[in-house]
Amino acid sequence: MEAFLVSAGIVALAEIGDKTQLLALVLAAKFRKPVPIILGILVATLLNHALAGAAGAWISAVIGPTAMRWILGISFIAMGAWTLIPDKIGDDKETAPRFGVFGTTLLAFFLLEMGDKTQIATVALAAKYTSLIAVVAGTTFGMMLANVPAVLLGDVAAKKLPMRLVHGIAAAIFFALGVSVLLGFGS
Repeated sequence: MEAFLVSAGIVALAEIGDKTQLLALVLAAKFRKPVPIILGILVATLLNHALAGAAGAWISAVIGPTAMRWILGISFIAMGAWTLIPDKIGDDKETAPRFGVFGTTLLAFFLLEMGDKTQIATVALAAKYTSLIAVVAGTTFGMMLANVPAVLLGDVAAKKLPMRLVHGIAAAIFFALGVSVLLGFGS
């Protein structure tokens, strides 16, 4: 249960203001069809985070516990620093709905999530916790917690949330996890 809750909380906070959440806002404004957008986000996240979680589990099986502790601790601290850097959608390329709203959302989210901080956090969390299913379920739930309201509420939510505060809280959680791993707590 700890793996699920920590994974969900970290990813939900890290996702607020992230480029994939901005994508959710853009897709919601463009297509105005929340159900296929939400389903596309769900499927893309499950696929992406399952691959990331499998990579994290494999890494933890291959690397010794001392090296793993240092890699994880430094990774969580780096994630905290990265969380403090605001994301922007780089360009406004028009994506033709050739694959429909669901397919466009699935493809865009899957590709945009590659190498994203929440995907890398999923790798690190899967390396830290033994329950791959709990980590993937938690990170997926965290993504949905952050993105479903973005789809449903659109620009109103984006303008009202204090992004710096949310990013600061997420960064503090990543820093605390990193320090606790380096000091050997919770292992």
